[in-house]
Amino acid sequence: MSARYKTKRILVKRSYQSLAVLLLVLSGGLLLLPEIQKHEGLSPEHYVKNMLSTERYISTDELADRIINQDPTLLLIDTRSSEEFEKYSLPNAINIPAEEIFDPENNLYLDQEVYDIVLYSNDHFFAEEVWMLGNRLGYQRLYVLRGGLNAWFNTIIKPAYPEQTMARDEFERYNFRKAAGKYFGVAMDTIEIIAKVKKAPAPKKKVVPKPKKKKRMPEGGC
Repeated sequence: MSARYKTKRILVKRSYQSLAVLLLVLSGGLLLLPEIQKHEGLSPEHYVKNMLSTERYISTDELADRIINQDPTLLLIDTRSSEEFEKYSLPNAINIPAEEIFDPENNLYLDQEVYDIVLYSNDHFFAEEVWMLGNRLGYQRLYVLRGGLNAWFNTIIKPAYPEQTMARDEFERYNFRKAAGKYFGVAMDTIEIIAKVKKAPAPKKKVVPKPKKKKRMPEGGC
């Protein structure tokens, strides 16, 4: 079993454990909660309701469409490390590692009601943990890219051709993804080319000397 797969299993287990604890608290009554916790962020009932909802997810197709159309209400936050962010990131995304996202200077990005914030990581597990904490605090307009960058590459950058027996919608979706992949791929290739190509020295200008004027002989004789 790979380390990455083990990490995913641990994160899924932690998510279900958190949900189970909340359900137990609700079943036992809110009187068990300290008074200060009753008024911080969302109530446990709303938190559990949001946890069970899938409305927090945004698909790679929807995100690609909004990026291409330059949606001004969209804000992308890459929750991975700065090293991973430097290697590849989505257009116009900002990098705030998950462990730093609730620091006072970064928390302002989440605690707002102007932008639709889409959190993403390599998959969606780390981004979803950030969503869970932000949702508990009552932050609005937080979303998670379903499948993260892994799904982005498999659907937008390198979409699989649908089987002939599939519905027409699948072929239309494939055509959109193919066009979107070219849009993002060309942009990425251009950046790589610019970074790799050295600036060529300016060509030497060819100097053409001006023809010398002939001296005029004096008219007349002695």
